[in-house]
Amino acid sequence: MQCYALVPVGARADFLLERGETSLNKNQLAKVQIVDDIKAQFANAQSVVLIDYRGLTVEEDTEFRRQFRAAGVEYKVLKNTMVTRAIEGMDLEGMKPLLNGPTAVAFGMTDAVAPAKIATEYVKKTKKISIKCGVVDGKLIDVAGVQALADLPPREVLIAKMLGSMNAPITGFVSVLGATVRSLLYAINAVKEQQEQSA
Repeated sequence: MQCYALVPVGARADFLLERGETSLNKNQLAKVQIVDDIKAQFANAQSVVLIDYRGLTVEEDTEFRRQFRAAGVEYKVLKNTMVTRAIEGMDLEGMKPLLNGPTAVAFGMTDAVAPAKIATEYVKKTKKISIKCGVVDGKLIDVAGVQALADLPPREVLIAKMLGSMNAPITGFVSVLGATVRSLLYAINAVKEQQEQSA
């Protein structure tokens, strides 16, 4: 028994309506929701890495997923047709030719470097998988761009370096002020000792 909705739901229902569909069945509604979810993840992620995961054993794939999960990265195996529909209108048309074969997608929602770093390290470790492309701030990057992103230090290191560089001028200023006060105290002590000797 099929269940029909009288009114299409979701922003992606328009592709079905353009084909002349007047109502969507349960399966079509589910697909529309999946495409909407993928589109939202592409829009909200700081970075995205697409991976061809062919050749991984179950144990290797489980370890790969575990590393992504530990870094707060969402890792999903997605149908190429769903990704193709999700990226329509997102200035990612260059990704479409790369959407063939098995595709896994790593969404870095909080850390832009983590998906690229984990994926490139795992490519080197297993020599079985390959990176297809990536997306940073809504712009498509190639494999070399993903590698360059992976070579960046982690977010915590960048923040520490920034704070250290901000702290250095303040430390120098405090040292100069301390030296000035010290010099003033030495001068006062010298005048005091000179007065005591003359008295």
